[in-house]
Amino acid sequence: MSLETQAAPADHAPALGCKDQAALDQWYPLATESVLARGRTPSRLLGTDLAIDKADDGALTVTIAGSAVPLPVLHRFGLVWVTLGRPSGGLFALPEADETDRRVVNCGAVAVHASGLRIVENFLDMAHFPFVHTDILGAEPHTEVLHYTTEIRRDVDEVWATNCQFFQPQAALSATDGIMTQYIYRVMTPFSTLLYKTCPNSANRWDVICLFVQPMEPDRCIAHPVMFLIDDVSTTTELVHFQQLIFLQDRIILENQRPVLLPMEPRSEIPTRADASSIAYRRWLKEKGITYGTSMMAA
Repeated sequence: MSLETQAAPADHAPALGCKDQAALDQWYPLATESVLARGRTPSRLLGTDLAIDKADDGALTVTIAGSAVPLPVLHRFGLVWVTLGRPSGGLFALPEADETDRRVVNCGAVAVHASGLRIVENFLDMAHFPFVHTDILGAEPHTEVLHYTTEIRRDVDEVWATNCQFFQPQAALSATDGIMTQYIYRVMTPFSTLLYKTCPNSANRWDVICLFVQPMEPDRCIAHPVMFLIDDVSTTTELVHFQQLIFLQDRIILENQRPVLLPMEPRSEIPTRADASSIAYRRWLKEKGITYGTSMMAA
């Protein structure tokens, strides 16, 4: 991980489209290194227009549109990350990303007309597998979400869900039969999450699937899925198409959810036992003071 600019400028606050300091003080992905051509590329984050400039030598500078003051930039997971605030540190740890025998698969950027927090919450939800990802991640009559454990890990300030399992007809592209798949979910930042899941090609290792969200507006975002896989059979194109198929199935549901913003008021939605990870996630967001993309923005 490389950090190109060490401190956020203090004079860019008036131009920001977001007043939620807890959201500003996070790192966000903008694009993969490979899609940034030489010259200026526009982007948008938290209601703020950005410009990404790539010099002839490959060096990147990200600024708020109309400003010459550079923002802090990180390079990690094949993505360019930026912050509009002052994060307490760098990105979260992910040792699997540095294992040399893993396939690192960036699955593109998918625009979604939904709150970025809704996308993270949907990622944590196993109950929709049989109904949205039929015959891939789930199928009837295997619809029960078995009991699992959730916790907010205070030492790393993350939400974890462990002991998750679900029967899946095709848990991964390389899977040949249905299996009871083991999951561990992890939310590292309000807009960044991942899961560890049973690897069909290695009995004692996990595949890692990440979802990094770039919130452009409270109700619009870009999702950046990245996978770290033990798979020496499938082509990169096949892996990308498989993951995009799953995410595009999710997008249909996400863009039709109402309310569009994530409800944070008590009793605004009725949770069930299967929603334990969602309950922990929302509690954690409240503790952090996150309001961007939630129903609390207008409060």
